[in-house]
Amino acid sequence: MSISAGNHTFGPESGRLLVNTTRTGLGAKAGHDLTIEVTRWRGDATVDTAYPAGSSVALEADADSLEVRKGTGGVKPLTTSDHAEIEKTIREKILHVRKYPTIMFRSTRVEGTAESFRVEGDLTIVGVTQPVSVQCSVSEGRVRGSATIVQTRWGIRPYSALLGALKLSDEVEVQFDVGLVPKQ
Repeated sequence: MSISAGNHTFGPESGRLLVNTTRTGLGAKAGHDLTIEVTRWRGDATVDTAYPAGSSVALEADADSLEVRKGTGGVKPLTTSDHAEIEKTIREKILHVRKYPTIMFRSTRVEGTAESFRVEGDLTIVGVTQPVSVQCSVSEGRVRGSATIVQTRWGIRPYSALLGALKLSDEVEVQFDVGLVPKQ
């Protein structure tokens, strides 16, 4: 099943937006690789199936809505209080959500076919806008894709602990799996 041409919306009611982190450093065994879900977000897409380059997408995410869903690895499993502390660190020390409450993406170019395409665009995080490329595919009526975000490009210093022995990798992977809902 393919996606129909026209204007569409998408968000948490029709899909998932995830951020995957990995750890590095001498103390990496003590930390966890995290799966973090963005729980409040919305997007609009204009789909031109005959001419994919005529398509566009825009997305806005509430920076305060990131929730830890899973932590793998580490010396011990994550507790509920660990989840809360990680989420607080993300909000206050990494994304500074009081000053920068919204993360935004706006496409500038779409290329490929209706089944497999790349979306280039501008991603704004913590008030800094940088270009990013998103690889996408359509399967079973859903759009799936991912992009690698290098935090330091947006001026974000990757989290570290244990005097720098445990570090979050500079690169994080953003993944999505959404169904597009035709606008009424």
